[in-house]
Amino acid sequence: MSAFTLTRVDAALLCCAAPLLSFLILGLTPALRRTGRIAGYVSIAFAGLSTLYAASLLQGRMFAAASPPDIGQVGWLYAGGKLVASMGVQVDGISASMLVVVTVVALCVQVFSLGYLHDEPPAALGRYYTWHSLFLFSMLGLVVAPNALQLFLCWELVGLASYLLIGFYFKKPSAGQAAVKAFWVTKFADIGLGAGLLVLYVFTGTFDWSPQAVQLLGATGAAWTAGLFFLAVMGKSAQFPLHIWLPDAMEGPTPVSALLHAATMVAAGVYLIVRTYPIFQAAPGVLVFMTFLGAWTALFASIIACSQNDIKKVLAYSTAAQLGYMVSALGAGELWPGYFHLVTHAAFKALLFLGAGALIHAVHSNNLQDMGGLWPKLKISGTAFIIGAMALAGVPGFAGFFSKDAILDVLLERHLFAPWIALLAAAGLTAFYMTRVVMLALFGKPGHHTEHAHESPPSMLAPLVLLAIAALTLGFAGTSLATAAGHEYAFHLSTSGLIASSLALLGIGVGWLAYGKNAFVPGKIPAFAFVQGIVESSAVDRSFAWSYRVVFQGVSGGVAWFDRYIIDGFMNFSAWLTQMAGERLRAAQTGRVVDYLYAVVAGLLLLAAAGFWR
Repeated sequence: MSAFTLTRVDAALLCCAAPLLSFLILGLTPALRRTGRIAGYVSIAFAGLSTLYAASLLQGRMFAAASPPDIGQVGWLYAGGKLVASMGVQVDGISASMLVVVTVVALCVQVFSLGYLHDEPPAALGRYYTWHSLFLFSMLGLVVAPNALQLFLCWELVGLASYLLIGFYFKKPSAGQAAVKAFWVTKFADIGLGAGLLVLYVFTGTFDWSPQAVQLLGATGAAWTAGLFFLAVMGKSAQFPLHIWLPDAMEGPTPVSALLHAATMVAAGVYLIVRTYPIFQAAPGVLVFMTFLGAWTALFASIIACSQNDIKKVLAYSTAAQLGYMVSALGAGELWPGYFHLVTHAAFKALLFLGAGALIHAVHSNNLQDMGGLWPKLKISGTAFIIGAMALAGVPGFAGFFSKDAILDVLLERHLFAPWIALLAAAGLTAFYMTRVVMLALFGKPGHHTEHAHESPPSMLAPLVLLAIAALTLGFAGTSLATAAGHEYAFHLSTSGLIASSLALLGIGVGWLAYGKNAFVPGKIPAFAFVQGIVESSAVDRSFAWSYRVVFQGVSGGVAWFDRYIIDGFMNFSAWLTQMAGERLRAAQTGRVVDYLYAVVAGLLLLAAAGFWR
């Protein structure tokens, strides 16, 4: 072996170090950061280097899934001479493949941003790439974390970087509000992860998810830990009712939406379940809850997406729906289908958001009504977007078909019929609303916004082509990915697959009939009027606002009253009593020696009497 050959641990460390170095260089050299495009080239170069290291890891791990994970870590926290927590990397099939997914998507987004944000001031563009590098480092650190404490630290860094990227247009009030909303909703959910860490440590004395730690947890500890962890997942991965931040996060630049929605921020929640799955498997009640909540989120979000006119919000709700698929699959007790869909979803959802960015770049509007007739002018971008839409819809042969089929098979095998039916319905709705988007944006009636539309520059087209290839082919790599993750998988056309494919084709047909005649169909869709009414009335948001005003402020007001009048009152009364007693006793201090002699004699007599009495 050559002296320069890197171990897997070394490659993983360098993969994480590259974006960190980029962040430090740009963050500590304002002159370089304010150059804009040059700062972008620096960030892209380090992201590319990180991608190369990740690819080398996957190549080495692909056919060695049976081998134990490679772990490199150093002592970090000690208590009473005992090691409490370490920091380092864990490289196995799951983390290696996830590193490739994250780095490839991040690199595509960064290259795409050069063209999409070409009008941004240099200082703002440099700031954008600085936050990008921080975000990529945080996500990679989360992926390779060997224990839950390090994962938690990187989890919080991901939240911070997401806040900065969503609020990139911070001078725009709606963008600032969206960033704050995303931050606080996810921070509220993150209380669960912090509390879960405490439970894990109390029961096991470690922050590991090893079988030994799960055994120490027992049924009660596992239920509490998994339940609290899942609260954090609900916030980060936008599960009902903590999905409310996701549509507002579309206020950030479209490439940011691609980054957050494809393989990074929202995927972090699902990845947390995958990484700590031994704990979840020991908590069957939590798994059942996950299965039903994920299925409901998928159906609910799919219905909402059917009536959205902002192309980015359609894709935002579709993200929540697809995350619901993943959560439901993991809740059914199978790790591989949920993780498989996480990987395929990263490819086609990044493709869809960047494709939507190309359409928005052409017409300078997010509204579907302003995008009609773009197909003749945007053949490459339009083709890429259609490929992404077909993958999301689960059309046979595309990536989403294989992973969705695996999820539906698991639910049917477990006789979880209600979630299975809900996800089948969501599959049909997904095909319908994506057909609606394609018809309105690419083949609808042209408007004045499309008069000067033209194809995107090469820096935007290249990532679209790469991701389109992934959306076409990644489903066929399921067996290799399963091997890397230590599972077995062989595709077979099942009953669920046939039904889901039929519903997808039906949804495409209905969408074409409704929106394929150059006519925009406004207003509510009667079949979905109830759920759409809930969304338009902001019922979920208002419920949270009511809970804050009435419940939270009411309880905090009661606590404040108790603190002010009971706790402080007792302390103030004690101080007053001490002061008054001191003033009364002060009279005994006369300063005359005779009085003190009398006091000594009286004390001696009292002591003598007490001794005699005893």
